[in-house]
Amino acid sequence: MTKGSFGEILKREREMREVTLNEVTVATRIPPRFLEAFEREEWEKLPGGVFNRGFVRAIARYLGLNEETLLSEYDLAYGEQKPVAPPLVENPIPSPPKWMVGLAALGILLAVAGVIAGGAYGWRRYAAHRAAKRLAIAAMPSRPPEGPALPGDRDSRAVTSAPLASGSLVSGASTSTPPRLDLSISTSGITRVRVVADRKVVLDANLPTGAKRHLSARNQFVVSAVRPSAVLLELNGQAMPWPGPGDASGTMVLSQKDLRQAPSGNSQP
Repeated sequence: MTKGSFGEILKREREMREVTLNEVTVATRIPPRFLEAFEREEWEKLPGGVFNRGFVRAIARYLGLNEETLLSEYDLAYGEQKPVAPPLVENPIPSPPKWMVGLAALGILLAVAGVIAGGAYGWRRYAAHRAAKRLAIAAMPSRPPEGPALPGDRDSRAVTSAPLASGSLVSGASTSTPPRLDLSISTSGITRVRVVADRKVVLDANLPTGAKRHLSARNQFVVSAVRPSAVLLELNGQAMPWPGPGDASGTMVLSQKDLRQAPSGNSQP
């Protein structure tokens, strides 16, 4: 590959193979406006970052070019167009005066003393409350011995014990927890996938064709993909289709409620 600007090299290699921009778009799923921006080196029209590098790799693979060589040409051309950041001007923060440091230390000491005094006062109140409670229990008359059980006594004991049994059943039923969410990701093409599980990023990478990932969460997944049509999602073994067109970048939210819905949207038993 002869030396020259990245756009000229890319256009020349494409025209030498008699390949149109539409044919490159069909094969790589890269929009024509991005292909034209690469050949014209109009970087402001491209998404930038890892997306640009992924596009360059896909174009090189389709045209039969060396990916690393074409990436080197892209980095050289793109680096010359990036604006140089102005140098940072150091602006040291002046140290506070000594009287402010002393005042802050005094405030901290007063706060600690206040916490200690409040704790001691609260402990005295608690000790006095416990002593008064012990005196009240000691002053209560002792319970008389139980005599022969009467019919009325049996009924009253049965009535009072019934709510306790029902309450224990209710508390036991309310302790059930929802199942964990298991997400399976498979790719049928090159794409970029980002997954946030319970507000924590667990995956953010370019995935090749045939890649598989398994992730877990308790409440929710937020899945974003550059090419949703190349990404297959399964939540606890249930396929989750992407909403909308599959060629544009998209985001999908999966939670516990999706486990109760079939792919057609109907509730399952």
